[in-house]
Amino acid sequence: MLRHVVLFAWEDKTTPEKIKEIEQAFMDLAQKINLIHDFEWGTDVSTENLAHGFTHCFLVTFKSREDRDAYLPHREHKAFVDLVKPYMKDVLVIDYNPGVHR
Repeated sequence: MLRHVVLFAWEDKTTPEKIKEIEQAFMDLAQKINLIHDFEWGTDVSTENLAHGFTHCFLVTFKSREDRDAYLPHREHKAFVDLVKPYMKDVLVIDYNPGVHR
């Protein structure tokens, strides 16, 4: 498995309606791109005040690095990036292979 973590911080001009549209567009990718094994997302609810302006977290799970590598240039993913890019103040992406601690 490979986890693809995406965090967004929004430009001040970004309306709540636009954010809802972007949330839906990201969720829709899971239906449009069969390389996505699992998908979840949420907004920051931490009380630690360490989010550095990031409010949204999206976790996309792929079965392999090869699936992630095919997802990145996928036309649906590229269209999503084009949609969200003008509204992002910042983005943070981290990919990792989940480890298990026993």
